Amino acid sequence: MKEIEVVIGLEVHVQLATATKMFCRCPNLFGQPPNTLICPVCMGLPGSLPVVNAKAVELGIKAALALNCHINREIIFERKNYFYPDLPKGYQISQYALPLAEEGFIEIEGKKIRIRRAHLEEDAGKLIHSSLGSGVDFNRAGVPLLEIVTEPDVHSPQQAYDYLTQLKTIMQYVGVSSCDMEKGFLRCDANISLPRKGEKLGVKTEVKNMNSFRGVKDALSYEIERQSEIIQKGGRIIQETRLWDEARRKTFSMRSKEEAHDYRYFPEPDLVKYTFTEEEIEKLRNSLPEMPQVKYERFKKQYKIEESLLKALVEEKNLADFFESSLRYYPQPKSVANWILGPLREIMNIKRIENIENIALSPDNFTKVVRMFDEKKLNNIATKKLLSLILENNENAAVVAEKNNLLQISNAADLEAWVEEAVRTNPKPVNDYLSGKKNALMFLVGVVMRKSSGQANPTVVKDLLVRRIKDEKSN
Repeated sequence: MKEIEVVIGLEVHVQLATATKMFCRCPNLFGQPPNTLICPVCMGLPGSLPVVNAKAVELGIKAALALNCHINREIIFERKNYFYPDLPKGYQISQYALPLAEEGFIEIEGKKIRIRRAHLEEDAGKLIHSSLGSGVDFNRAGVPLLEIVTEPDVHSPQQAYDYLTQLKTIMQYVGVSSCDMEKGFLRCDANISLPRKGEKLGVKTEVKNMNSFRGVKDALSYEIERQSEIIQKGGRIIQETRLWDEARRKTFSMRSKEEAHDYRYFPEPDLVKYTFTEEEIEKLRNSLPEMPQVKYERFKKQYKIEESLLKALVEEKNLADFFESSLRYYPQPKSVANWILGPLREIMNIKRIENIENIALSPDNFTKVVRMFDEKKLNNIATKKLLSLILENNENAAVVAEKNNLLQISNAADLEAWVEEAVRTNPKPVNDYLSGKKNALMFLVGVVMRKSSGQANPTVVKDLLVRRIKDEKSN
């Protein structure tokens, strides 16, 4: 029996960061009361006429250029006809025959994942289900999307995860979308088939309803197991759309999968053909910012910090920007990177702050904290506490540290009374240390740290304890 291959194609919808919707002037906003951002155009009422959002086209081109795509000089919009309760017009304005861009790629670990097409379209509304019944919120209907479709070049769930991570990073760098998956600003569908090696592509299954990259990876892993078992038992894979159930960790059938001809595409009669000049394309190409891979290589050469830190910084543009801004105030790359990627992100997670742009703490004030730690004015615990205290108000770090008694005590004269008490009241650890059990010293350090409410400098405390115990022995 021939070995089974895994073949995956990904379809990603990126919501474009425009002020208004794709074909009307309704605001493109999230989280507003249901059905408050609608008009005759996005609802498809008789007599209403769509007008293309020029900013959405510009953002789409910039995104496609960053994905190494060829931009078509002529594009048309078409009606994609299907009925669904959250689709107010009974069709979606999309692109098929002449899309915005084609033939791009993203490179992952030296392998090119080819992009078949990137096209503009409008979003549908949203179904809301509750114990009282089901309703439809049309606020999202008409919101501009860029759909990015790969060739079937992905061959493992991990590779899909890596592709999506890189795609999200590129979109954020170009500034076309925040790609906030919790808000639905980036959504992914995956097509997976398991042909035998050397044979044509097998029957594909589409998987939807994955709200995180980890969810995509887990859903694809489940589908590989499910389909492999069917094939090995001599069964037949059905072409269908399946939904991923995060709670039950499995997929289940939603409907049979449509083909392109099922949608009966035809040119949108209310929109003319759109054309671009070479000069317009080049102007947008030249406006692109420094791309992630270029930034990575520059950081590597300029800052000489370890690869794991580099990758984590470059992966999130806002983190990379905060890092470089911080270096203007305190040019210690490794120290700054470690505190951003470690304690700062940890505190943000605790406070449920996803984006570093949403904190009040400035790079200038942040580096004051890092500098105080490096100069041993703060210990590790106190530094983290200080970051937590000023994260959301950006109050002066030095003032807050003083006010909350966080500054480390390093003066031997100020520590001697605690050291004396620790040695006098804990004879067993003292004797253990004298008998060669060096770890006993750390117990005594802990005693002093508790007495000082964590303010004592543990290095100084350790030296003082060793000296005091030696004095005890000689007496």
